[in-house]
Amino acid sequence: MAAILVIDDNDTLREGMAVSLSRAGHAVVAAASGAEGLAAAEKQRFDLTVTDLKMDGMDGIEVVRRLRARDPEAAVLIVTAFGTIETAVTAIKEGALDFLTKPFSPEVLRTKVEKGLEVVQLRRETGALREQARNLRDVVSGPFDLSGLIGSSAPIQALLEAIRRVAASETTVLIEGESGTGKELVARALHDQSPRREGPFVTVNCAALAEGLLESEMFGHERGSFTGAVRRKLGRFELADHGTIFLDEIGEMSMGLQSKLLRVLQQREFQRVGGEETLTADVRIVAATNRNLEAEVQKGGFRQDLFYRLAIVPIRLPPLRERPGDVKALAEHFVKKHAARVNRKVRGISEAAFDRLAGYRWPGNVRELENAIERALVFAEGEWIEPAHLPDFLTPSQGALPVVRGDRPLPDLLDDIERQLIAQAFEKAKGKKTETARLLGIKTSALYYKLEKYGFIEREAADPPSE
Repeated sequence: MAAILVIDDNDTLREGMAVSLSRAGHAVVAAASGAEGLAAAEKQRFDLTVTDLKMDGMDGIEVVRRLRARDPEAAVLIVTAFGTIETAVTAIKEGALDFLTKPFSPEVLRTKVEKGLEVVQLRRETGALREQARNLRDVVSGPFDLSGLIGSSAPIQALLEAIRRVAASETTVLIEGESGTGKELVARALHDQSPRREGPFVTVNCAALAEGLLESEMFGHERGSFTGAVRRKLGRFELADHGTIFLDEIGEMSMGLQSKLLRVLQQREFQRVGGEETLTADVRIVAATNRNLEAEVQKGGFRQDLFYRLAIVPIRLPPLRERPGDVKALAEHFVKKHAARVNRKVRGISEAAFDRLAGYRWPGNVRELENAIERALVFAEGEWIEPAHLPDFLTPSQGALPVVRGDRPLPDLLDDIERQLIAQAFEKAKGKKTETARLLGIKTSALYYKLEKYGFIEREAADPPSE
C-alpha cells in the first residue's frame, strides 16, 4: 500500500481518481487545489502525487516546483488534456515523473501509478545502497583497515592474510565463525578490496525472515503474487548486480530455498516470486554461518551440493578465547571508539580491570567485549576504567560462585570455573603467586602453568620455581 496525494480542482475527476486508487489498495488523500495539496504534503510524506496541470490559482507546474523544492525525491504524475502536452513536457523538465493524458480509464490510471511507484522504490533502494557504500568507505579507510579485526596474534594475522589473498578473486566464499566474531566485517572487507568495490554491498539475514518472506527478499516478487504484494518488488540479487551479496546465517535457510540458491550459483539465473521472466545476476556471493555445515550435511539439514558450491574458499574466524593476547588491543580500541559518544574522557583501562578482561573466555566474542567496554564507559567517572565499572559477570562478589554459561562443551565450562577461581585468588593475594597457590590448595609449579594457560602472565616469565 502506498500513500498517494491527488490534486485536482474538478470535483468529479478528483473523486474518481481517489476512489479508483483506493480500490487498488492505496491510502489516498484528495486536495481541491494546489495550495491545499501542498498543505497536505507538509503534514504527511506521500509516495506519489497525482496533480492536474491546469487549475485555478496554482497550476501543476508550480506544484511540481514546490514539492521538489521541499523534497528533491518527490514523485509527481501530471494529468493533462491533449492540447497541453507541450506544457506537460515542460513539467517533466521541472522534475515530474510522467504525464497522463485525458480522458483515461481507471485501469490506465492505476497502471501509470504502479509504474511510477516502481520508479520511486528503485530510487529509494538505489539511494540506500549508495549511502551504504559511502558508509563502508568511511569505515574501511585504509587498504586493509579491518576495524575490529585487531590484534597481533597468529590466528588474527592468518585471517588477515586470507582476506588479502581472497579479496581480489571472484570466488564464492564461506565465512565460518561463532556469533560475535565479526563475520559481516570480513564480508565487507572482501567486497571493499575487490574489483566490485564500486558496486553495491547487499546483506540478507537468512535467520531473520520466514521462508516465504526470505524468498521474496532475495529474488523479489511480482505484483499480486501474494496477499499484500501491491506492486513489483526488486530482490536483493537484482539490487546487488555488479556488486556483492552477503548471505548471513546461511545455515538457517530451508531446503526449498537452498535448491533455488543452488540454481543461482550454478547458472546465475532466478525468477521473482510469481513471475515467469528469467533474470540474471552478476554478483559475487559471500555466505556466513555459525553452524558446522559439514555436520548439517551429514544430518540432512543442508544440501551437500550447495555446501560444496559455497565452501570453495572457506574462511574461519577464530573465537576470542583462541587469541587472548588480542583482548587488550581490542579493549583499548573500543575505549577510543566509544568514549566520545558516551561523553566520557577516559584515557584507558586500569591494570586491575584489564586482569578481569584477560581472565574471561568471552563466549560472545568481540561483540561481547565491545558491549562490556561500552557499558564500563557509561559508569566510569574518572580517567580510567576500574573493575567496579565492568559488568557483573566480570566482577564476581566475594565468595560468589563463578559465572558460567551452559551453552558450551563441559571442558570449556570447567576451564571457565578454574580461570575465574584463579582470578579471585590472584586478586585476594594481591598478585603474590605463592599466596595464590596456598589459597587454591595447589602447588606453585601447577599455578604457574595455569597462570600462563589463562593469560595472567607471559610465557617467558612463566618458568616455575623448583619444588
